[in-house]
Amino acid sequence: MATRGTKQQTMADAAKRPYHHGALREAMLEGAERILAREGIEGLTLRAAAREAGASHAAPKNHFDNLAGLLSELAAVGFRRFERRLVAAAAANPAEGRLAALGRAYVEFATQFPGLFLLMFRSERLDLERPGLHEAMNAAAAVLREAVGAEQGPDATLPADAAARVVTAWSLVHGFAMLKIDGRLDPVVHNLAGGMDAMALLDVILKAGGGELRTT
Repeated sequence: MATRGTKQQTMADAAKRPYHHGALREAMLEGAERILAREGIEGLTLRAAAREAGASHAAPKNHFDNLAGLLSELAAVGFRRFERRLVAAAAANPAEGRLAALGRAYVEFATQFPGLFLLMFRSERLDLERPGLHEAMNAAAAVLREAVGAEQGPDATLPADAAARVVTAWSLVHGFAMLKIDGRLDPVVHNLAGGMDAMALLDVILKAGGGELRTT
């Protein structure tokens, strides 16, 4: 039989749980993101996310079915946050500097949330058919398509020149972001003149290549 002290401690622990009735799904996603940032995707399991949220081990299945469901919904959170960053960058800059601003926002997001960013592009771990993830991915991609003048929907046929602009812009910033996350840029940045950092180097790259990516 539990002692009075044990019961009081159990009640106190329950009071500290980071969710209230009806908000378990959000608490699980927040907990999953904390684990991802702290331990990487290898440490993210349904049980770990439930424990982080202060929920029972069985609770996640009511909202996510399985680990792929949890990872996919977390990736959707990332893509929606990513889209907001890109939209804000586009809105704050005139047309001639918009693509460079989007590129910088892309890399800043990736380096601020590296674990989440890497998850977002780990297709083998995600259920790409989940409606929330599918919609979030398309919305984020639409911002880049619009910036390079390819405003058609995600399933529309793209002319080769529009597709080339999209892929060129995406490859440039995604590749830079991955090199930055992996630490592969560190030796280059270390030897930069004038004390430039990686983001200053990115600005030089975007300024040099931006004109070629914009529509005429």
